[in-house]
Amino acid sequence: MSPVEIFLGTLEITLPVFAMVFIGLVLKRAGWIDQGFVATASALVFKATMPTLIFLSLIKADIETAFHPWLMVYFALATLASFLLSWAWALWRVSHADRGVYVQGAFRGNCGIVGLALAASMYGDYGLSAGGLLLGVVILSYNVLSVIVLAAYRPGKDANWRSIAKHVARNPLILAVLAALPLAILEIDLPAWLMTSGEYFASLTLPLALVCIGATLSVSALRQSYGPAMGASLLKMVTLPVLATAGAWLVGFSGRELGLLFLFFASPTAAASFVMVKAMGGDAKLAANIIAISTLMASLTVTAGIFALKLLVLI
Repeated sequence: MSPVEIFLGTLEITLPVFAMVFIGLVLKRAGWIDQGFVATASALVFKATMPTLIFLSLIKADIETAFHPWLMVYFALATLASFLLSWAWALWRVSHADRGVYVQGAFRGNCGIVGLALAASMYGDYGLSAGGLLLGVVILSYNVLSVIVLAAYRPGKDANWRSIAKHVARNPLILAVLAALPLAILEIDLPAWLMTSGEYFASLTLPLALVCIGATLSVSALRQSYGPAMGASLLKMVTLPVLATAGAWLVGFSGRELGLLFLFFASPTAAASFVMVKAMGGDAKLAANIIAISTLMASLTVTAGIFALKLLVLI
């Protein structure tokens, strides 16, 4: 595949996502949706449609073909290292009020949508099955770490670790993973009608979440939080993917495993980060701006990364 084909293929994934954000912005400007809609829709995504999407993706994964325990262990450790590095940087460079949103935006990638789609485009069935299984580690690690940092900087409240543990235990996305894993491991099939109904419901997740992001985004807010948003986006799209992918190569990953890790590490900030910030009372505009900027950057940074890895014959 030529660099031009890789670039165009990446655009086919990232541009529709950014277009949905723009549609949300237009609908808000036109007065067709308001903040009441955004609050209700964000809660629906976080509590219902996204857990359903995660649950279905896990129970449909081909575990026997795609199970790579060391791949999962490395991803979990690299995610933890990225989280700690982002937090350490935020302590030095970011205001107290913005730290939780900044850290989540810097380390949490859109693996379930952009990462998985890129994996399927590059590696076909293997990309889908291995990526779908890795998604379990993604969701558990991202959500546990996100709840910890957002709760630590929750407006008007000091960090209460008992409260943090309660948030983690009750997180709908984590509960969806825990519910799906036994069914996936035991290969228990759900009735066809139930799967179809679930897929209809889960299909609301991406457009609804992105429309909410667009409805929250504003040019004036982008100017006000441009520094933190751009800083988190550069950390997410350049610094952390380079460090994590280099680390994976140094410990022995190569070929499609290294490629899969890069695609997940290099995914733009997840739409779910906006939903979680909204649910926990954080700065939703900053969260939306990080998502928008990192998504816009993704077509360039992901294409450049894939080109470099192919040029070095590492994938």
